[in-house]
Amino acid sequence: MNVEKNIPLESIALPTPPVIGVKILEAVKSENQSSEGLARIISSDPALTVKILQVANSSFYALPTKVDSIPKAITVLGTNTLKNIALSFVIAKEFNGDDDDGFKFNFFWRRSITAAAGAECLASMLDLNIEDLFAAALLQDIGIVIMYLLDKGKWVGALEDKKKDRIPSCEAEQRHFGFDHQQLGAQTLEAWGLSENIHLPIRYHHCVDDPPATHGTQAHLLMLSDMISSVYHGSHSEEKIEEIKKHLATSHGIDPMQVVEMVDTVAAKSIEIMSLFDIPEKDMKPFSQILQEANAELGRLNMSYEQLLKEYRQAKEKAERLAADLQKANDKLQDLAYKDGLTGLNNHRQFQELMDKELSRSIRYKRPFSLILFDLDHFKKINDTYGHPAGDFVLKKVSRVLGEAIRASDTASRYGGEEFAMILPETDLKGAAILCERVRKSIADQKMTTGDVDIRVTVSCGFTSYNTDFPKTTKAELIAAADKALYNSKRSGRNRIGFIRTPE
Repeated sequence: MNVEKNIPLESIALPTPPVIGVKILEAVKSENQSSEGLARIISSDPALTVKILQVANSSFYALPTKVDSIPKAITVLGTNTLKNIALSFVIAKEFNGDDDDGFKFNFFWRRSITAAAGAECLASMLDLNIEDLFAAALLQDIGIVIMYLLDKGKWVGALEDKKKDRIPSCEAEQRHFGFDHQQLGAQTLEAWGLSENIHLPIRYHHCVDDPPATHGTQAHLLMLSDMISSVYHGSHSEEKIEEIKKHLATSHGIDPMQVVEMVDTVAAKSIEIMSLFDIPEKDMKPFSQILQEANAELGRLNMSYEQLLKEYRQAKEKAERLAADLQKANDKLQDLAYKDGLTGLNNHRQFQELMDKELSRSIRYKRPFSLILFDLDHFKKINDTYGHPAGDFVLKKVSRVLGEAIRASDTASRYGGEEFAMILPETDLKGAAILCERVRKSIADQKMTTGDVDIRVTVSCGFTSYNTDFPKTTKAELIAAADKALYNSKRSGRNRIGFIRTPE
């Protein structure tokens, strides 16, 4: 995954940073700037001031004396720490909203706060003092919210692909957006002026083998903090705990019991921080308690291995049926979008897209292709004489002849009304003329019987070919040439073929 590649931000309507956030960043941007400016900005927002003092006096920092003012908080905690606390509150407030069918904001921030608490608990256990770690962990998935706000349809499509195809979020996002939430979040925070210690680990928190050496530890901690958060807010918690144990045993030699104790402390810290962010905790409990309750419930239910296996198989079969039904529904929608309802051939919209693809391929590889347009002769007379059901019958019979005449690489489309089109890759004028005449003769020889009526029809054909000596030939010019050749066939007496070279 190439996360080092930058997104062209000028092509994306990125959200602007909150006004007070800009002021906070400006206040600390210069090394010569005193802490008074930062204190003045924060103090101008009473609600933000209250929240920061609550954090400073919480068990998260466990300070020996009470902090009762922003200047004192800066003195005790430091300018950078206070800046990150303030920015965390400001950004979380700006990118929050009421839960709806598309995005669960409260769930997102519960998960983010748990990851931030997890990162701090990890650092404490590993005896690491890493600047900006809390803010980086809290904002590591901010790109997900921005994606949702940029294009809800694409975001929902990526979420559906992730579930249906069982692929990582980043891969699904790449399919729909061309980039993932790591890249978008990191570049947005960088554009807003946040520190490298925040945006660089975020860029690599799902690709921990790729980050620059200066921020590899931070990226690894973010990845582990995300796993800890998913223990509390995702599925397969026991499997994730085992994975966390394995990571920490391999990289730092941490005892598995110590890991479980650390994960348990994350719950209490998360609950405290959620209350400060006004995010409902949803009865969050330590993992060990959750596991005990689950085991007790399992014992009460007295579910045997065979019962569990049976239920698993049933659930799996149901999921597979649902996936198959979804695929069928998608295929049906695809047909409705690109197939002609009467004849089953490609419709006009699909024809235009196929022309674009074939012309692009022919230009790239300098290979010919041909376009044929067919028009039923005197078709209005058939409708007027025998009625529209008979006309529909004729259109379907002609479509069948066209479908049987083409190769696997060719395509046949209903161009509109009684007009049809064929696209013939790797075919020059001579090859197109042979196929065109074969189709004309085959249709003319057909006796189409519906009810007690025998109907005979003929077609006029016009065709042209893409000339590799003229690579600037456009789709419109090719269609116009085939259409003119068709008109000439009609004018010359119908039931015949004609061609025009492109360009003339």
